[in-house]
Amino acid sequence: MDHFLYRNGVLHAEDVSLAEIAAEIGTPAYVYSSATLTRHFRLFDEALGDMPHLVCYAMKAASNQAILKTLAGLGAGMDVVSGGEYARARAAGVAPDRIVFAGVGKTRAEIRAALEGGVRQFNVESEPELQAISEVAVALGTTAPVTLRVNPDVDAKTHAKIATGKSENKFGVPIARAREVYAEAARLPGIAVVGIDVHIGSQLTELAPFEGAFRKVAELTETLRADGHDITRLDLGGGLGIPYRNSNAAPPLPFDYGALIRRTVGHLGCEIEIEPGRLIAGNAGILLARVIYVKEGEGRRFLILDAAMNDLIRPAMYDAWHDIVPVTEPAPGHERSVYDIVGPVCESGDTFARAREMPEVAAGDLVAFRSAGAYGAVMASEYNTRPLVPEVLVKGDHHAVIRARPSFDDIISRDTIPHWL
Repeated sequence: MDHFLYRNGVLHAEDVSLAEIAAEIGTPAYVYSSATLTRHFRLFDEALGDMPHLVCYAMKAASNQAILKTLAGLGAGMDVVSGGEYARARAAGVAPDRIVFAGVGKTRAEIRAALEGGVRQFNVESEPELQAISEVAVALGTTAPVTLRVNPDVDAKTHAKIATGKSENKFGVPIARAREVYAEAARLPGIAVVGIDVHIGSQLTELAPFEGAFRKVAELTETLRADGHDITRLDLGGGLGIPYRNSNAAPPLPFDYGALIRRTVGHLGCEIEIEPGRLIAGNAGILLARVIYVKEGEGRRFLILDAAMNDLIRPAMYDAWHDIVPVTEPAPGHERSVYDIVGPVCESGDTFARAREMPEVAAGDLVAFRSAGAYGAVMASEYNTRPLVPEVLVKGDHHAVIRARPSFDDIISRDTIPHWL
């Protein structure tokens, strides 16, 4: 469910007309619904009920500080994967003991910054990283809380580029070597083992892969405790998918995900951490765009928009589907056409959809890409010197620009001409 609905013939974000936003801010632009962010976070929080838990929002999905502040105000922790994301979380007022630092390539500078600023835990991905954290912690005279991310060799049955739990993926320590690596962690100075971490991928649409991974984690927990390790936290990652296509069957609900967690690891008495990102932010955002031209090609029609692959790269990168709808509600019995929907960037890959049937639209009409809140604005660029797409947050009948569109002068002024030119 989201809060983007037609009212009086115009698509609204909560109580604000998208046509009004387009007139004020221009297009393309991302628009987010506070009500949808709130609802989706609470679904996860309630799914875990009275189990000791922390829902750590995966910031990589959408990291604008206004979004972070909205979620932090509801009690969310943050899952960060870079020093920049850590700094964003702190700038948004997130307490250090609610920040989990993940990622396969943490630098010593990032480790130092998190230890100096405070961190809930590092989710460690390798033995060299474990050694680096130990060395930095000792140099600072402190102790680093860590979980070790285990790779359970479970097929998440998702897109190859977002699968993370198979043996050939770069993430985590092979579960077969977990006891050995935990023993090393226990020997290292400046390290305090607090739990186990697992994350098998993104956009999962069934629960079976989660169950396979969580049962392996439960077994490992018992083994590590028998070895003398104090396992008090289980970080179970994120990855629950969203319905990008209205025609698709709905993915499992957070309630069912929570029931699975209770069934597989609830008996262990551990604090549970989960790291949803896409399901919280995905349906909470749309990309608003305007039709520049309708072009008649050889045996096809092109809908040329002012949004491009630099604004929303998921279709080019993942062959991802987004429902694309007109902002003006189609009349009953409206005409439909088949379009290739493309942007203005000089790349054939700048294509959002091929042979997509949708209501007829004309030059100047507004369209909205649904379910664009996750991995949209955060992956945007200024390719072709196109200004970075702005972001707007709506709450009820209020809206605010939370990232402004830069001018061409803003973009060009960041260049520095060397003295010999």
